[in-house]
Amino acid sequence: MTGPSGDVQLDSRRFRAEREAHWRRLEVILGKAERGSPASLADEELLAIPVLYRVALSSLSVARATSLDHTLVDYLESLATRAYFFVYGARARLGERLAQFFVETWPASVKAFWRETLICAAVLFGAALVGFLLVAGDAGWYGAIVPARLAEGRDPTTTTAALREVLYGGGGQNSLALTASYVFTNNAGVAIWAFALGFAFCIPTLLLLAGNGLTVGALVALYASRGLAVPLGGWLLVHGATELFAVILGGAAGLRIGWRVMFPGERTRLDAAAAAGRAAAGVLAGVVVMLIFAGLLEGFARQLVTSDLARYAIAATTLAAWLGYFYLPRRRRGIR
Repeated sequence: MTGPSGDVQLDSRRFRAEREAHWRRLEVILGKAERGSPASLADEELLAIPVLYRVALSSLSVARATSLDHTLVDYLESLATRAYFFVYGARARLGERLAQFFVETWPASVKAFWRETLICAAVLFGAALVGFLLVAGDAGWYGAIVPARLAEGRDPTTTTAALREVLYGGGGQNSLALTASYVFTNNAGVAIWAFALGFAFCIPTLLLLAGNGLTVGALVALYASRGLAVPLGGWLLVHGATELFAVILGGAAGLRIGWRVMFPGERTRLDAAAAAGRAAAGVLAGVVVMLIFAGLLEGFARQLVTSDLARYAIAATTLAAWLGYFYLPRRRRGIR
């Protein structure tokens, strides 16, 4: 510390001489760990790091307060930063981090969002029921609900034979590919935007889910009017069990953010939204994985499997696998 006028400033060289041995030891230990791994350190070195880290922080505080030379301050800042990441940072390899994400982080994040997930599922399937009832009661609603790109060649004026051909390929293979591509792209967009727009007090998220549900319900009503509801269900669900689940989870993540914006509690709205966004990030990262998996099912399973029973079996298996993965109790990993 600097005293009144006449007191002598703390000498930089004396300051170094008193503490530099601790800094150098910390630097050597960190270098050894960075070149190899923490497992390469001896027990006494591991125990010494937190103590030496606090010494480095104390030295940095003194160096800043007494305006010692900038080179010394920069050196101590770099050393303290390296030590901080060793003491508090994640040191797992990429494979270990990915394993932790799939084994712990992702399912735990989804499980924590169960309320939002139920709300989004209710909105999506409730809107699907409304869309189905509207089109079943008046076919004129079909054109108002289903986008023109998806409805192309499949509307109330299309013959039953043509609708069936879309479901089982044959001459309608190109039409099938276009429809499949549109449905996947649309659902992927809904999942991402439902999350991204959640901050706007949940409203865009719920509207996107409702719009998607109306479209699905209208499409089912059209095929049901021709006695093709069961085949259509297999055609949609072979990949839709995963894809619609991903849409619901994307909406749940957005809903959590919007809810925190509306009701931030003791935090500011910005802080509450940021905290909710960090919690939702694990869910959204998993949604991307689910959409990729759904795309593979759509590109291969639905094109190659034409049996209704097999399609429903695939859909039931994937849905059961997702539900078990997310919601079945699992043993917590012990602290090692």
